[in-house]
Amino acid sequence: MLGLIDSILRKNSAVAFSFDLELLQNDAKRIYMKKLAIDTCASFLARTISQSDFRVKEKGSYKKNDLYYRLNVRPNKNMTASTFWQQVVYKLVYDNECLIIQADDEDLLIADDFEHKEYAVKEDVFSKVVVKDWEFTRTFLQNEVLHLRYSNEKLSPLIDSLFNDYGELFGRLLTSQKRKNQIRSTVDMDANTAKNEQSLNKLQEFINKMYKAVSDKDIAIIPQMPGFGYKEHFSGGGNGIQSVDEINKVTKGFLDQVALSMHIPTSLLYGDIADVEKQTKNYMMFAVNPFLKKIKDEANYKFFEKAEYMNGDMLDIRPISYNTLFDIADKVDKLVSSGAFTGNEIREEAGKERSDNPNLDKHFITKNYTEIGSLEGGENEK
Repeated sequence: MLGLIDSILRKNSAVAFSFDLELLQNDAKRIYMKKLAIDTCASFLARTISQSDFRVKEKGSYKKNDLYYRLNVRPNKNMTASTFWQQVVYKLVYDNECLIIQADDEDLLIADDFEHKEYAVKEDVFSKVVVKDWEFTRTFLQNEVLHLRYSNEKLSPLIDSLFNDYGELFGRLLTSQKRKNQIRSTVDMDANTAKNEQSLNKLQEFINKMYKAVSDKDIAIIPQMPGFGYKEHFSGGGNGIQSVDEINKVTKGFLDQVALSMHIPTSLLYGDIADVEKQTKNYMMFAVNPFLKKIKDEANYKFFEKAEYMNGDMLDIRPISYNTLFDIADKVDKLVSSGAFTGNEIREEAGKERSDNPNLDKHFITKNYTEIGSLEGGENEK
């Protein structure tokens, strides 16, 4: 068989040197679909978390101290608080864990790399901690850092496995769409025009220029040369709109699966207005609040001793509210007028600080609520 092929190549030198020409284009990588899906979900979650209000409570009252400033305004010299917390979310989503250390000047820094040595009955140790281009020579104990984990298992292997199937299907559909209505061309060449390496290189250069002119320009003029002929063949088949819809469905399907793994309602990602309040509640309950709970638990352990925490010193995180005070005004009136809650209790639930007005710590009944069977305010039961 090898001898037969060699015989054919010797008889037809045109076939021989045509194998040296670059006539095929490499397949485009489809990795951008994966990156787009992860970035869309991570960015959505990060923007929500970064708008949270980190409050420091001392003996039951909120205080604006240095810790409050670092968590809400400037964690370190090079980052704003919103940028800092967005990067924390990205690290947790992509790496499944994030290490935050406190430098000697009390700046909060996000580690880019570190080694984690785990122990069963004593504190874990973090060494070779790298922040940007700086590696710390000291080691950090568990009680000296904020070590956050996103989930029990890394999210990236799940997304990678899912992408293997979706990415292959996406690539095939995209390739199929490109082949439909594609302009295909053939080049007729005289073998005598390219017998040496110099002539072959010139021919390859001419083909590359011709390909670029046809692909990039609306009007391309190709000179006719002796021993060289260029022809175009139109495929002209298939329904382009249907193929584009199929590609969009695959992209949407992969994004839906990534959002599902992060507990983000897809209707919020797509901007659907149907049941937006219900979907927002689910998003805050199952995606945002558990995320903030991880940060709060770790911070309370790091910044406060057990005795201080039991005495009312703690970090409280208030997520962004999707309701305004005008939206809940009727419900507030009902809660206060029934005597069930005081004004300050309502203020705390609404995310506001307590008032010094002593009347807001009292219970009031402004409606005619009476005990069943009472003679006051209603008819006797018989």
